[in-house]
Amino acid sequence: MIACSLALCATNVSAQENAGDSVMNHARGNRLSVGGYGEIAYGRNFYSDHVSRYSQPELHKDDPSHGRFDIPHAVIYMGYDFGKGWSFGTEIEFEHGGAGIAYEKEDEEGGEWEQETERGGEVELEQFWIQKSFSRAANLRMGHIVVPVGLNNAHHEPLSFFTVYRPEGENTILPSTWHQTGVSFWGRSGDFRYEAQLLAGLNADNFTNTGWISKGHKSPMEYDVANKYGASLRLDNYSIRGLRIGLSGYYGHSIGNSYPRNANGVDAQYKGQVAIGAIDFTYNDHNWIVRGQADYGYLGDAEQLKYVYNRLNSKSPFKHSAFVSKNAYAVGIEAGYNVFSQIASLRAHNKKMYVFGRYEMYNPYASNTKGTAYDYTAVKRMAVGVNYYPIPQIVVKAEYSNRFLKSIYNNEPAFNIGVAYEGFFR
Repeated sequence: MIACSLALCATNVSAQENAGDSVMNHARGNRLSVGGYGEIAYGRNFYSDHVSRYSQPELHKDDPSHGRFDIPHAVIYMGYDFGKGWSFGTEIEFEHGGAGIAYEKEDEEGGEWEQETERGGEVELEQFWIQKSFSRAANLRMGHIVVPVGLNNAHHEPLSFFTVYRPEGENTILPSTWHQTGVSFWGRSGDFRYEAQLLAGLNADNFTNTGWISKGHKSPMEYDVANKYGASLRLDNYSIRGLRIGLSGYYGHSIGNSYPRNANGVDAQYKGQVAIGAIDFTYNDHNWIVRGQADYGYLGDAEQLKYVYNRLNSKSPFKHSAFVSKNAYAVGIEAGYNVFSQIASLRAHNKKMYVFGRYEMYNPYASNTKGTAYDYTAVKRMAVGVNYYPIPQIVVKAEYSNRFLKSIYNNEPAFNIGVAYEGFFR
């Protein structure tokens, strides 16, 4: 989220800024900038939450609905401009309320001390970098950075999508938010923004049948293993008023990028090439916002992943059984119209209400590996709802959605409401 040196930031574009450029643009010349964003959500899911709802769908067709309150993301970010082109940025994210662990003395068990997990969730350092800006066209960023592959990673703040939760397709097949340690070169020239990154490779031990590579950037170690490397590229064009069109991609090797490194067998023989291509756009003009994306991914040596060392070791913290697909895809589009634009009194006070619709289809297991099928991973999803902005920094969201699965499974309708903000406090 936190970005370039104050004097060199690109001007705000009505279509959409890259998430990596936004914070210091809004800091209004302060050397120190502090901000954040957050989401509060409530959902009611009108389908079964039983573990066998896909393996035995006929038994769970009439199961009761279930509800949940959630804090999907609560983010604090800070940036500092040292001057002479040097700046610093960091972002700390609490997902689903963070995580809590405590020791308790169990009197009913003879006074033993036990470690208790107080709640789920994650606390992550999503960004931590030092940047040198040579000019508007040339910036070098070093540290823990966001990997801007796909629409969701480049524009993941809650005011950048209509649905209560982040768009589901990309969120299923790709890491979100995708962040890794590496080096980034980026800049703006004319109507183009560009970025190239060198990163630690993904870890194939974390790939799954239902999430493809979405957990591949995570490491159970105190460090990111870098036996293998990856690279990402992104190019955005702003030539047409209100329109941003982006291309992004990634390539790297994933098998053997784990600890301990096994010098024998599958780990040494295969590479596990990961190749991703994505196109996305945002149109924001004439009271319309339209966003769309298409992502396609390829995983080499997918049939070998089940046999790598850490996936065979039952004591390792990785997945051990399911095959992983050679291909995955996610395609989605959403459009919303600001109905308050037609009411003069509301327009004068900068209030907005977008009535929107979204449709997407995705599959993290798009090709059967060794004849093994997981047909419930093929999803078509629709959502309709409203986004109400009482002020520009706060949005109240409501939506009805439905996942349409293959006919042997039960569809998954849901209703979600949420409140989100993006704010800069200094």
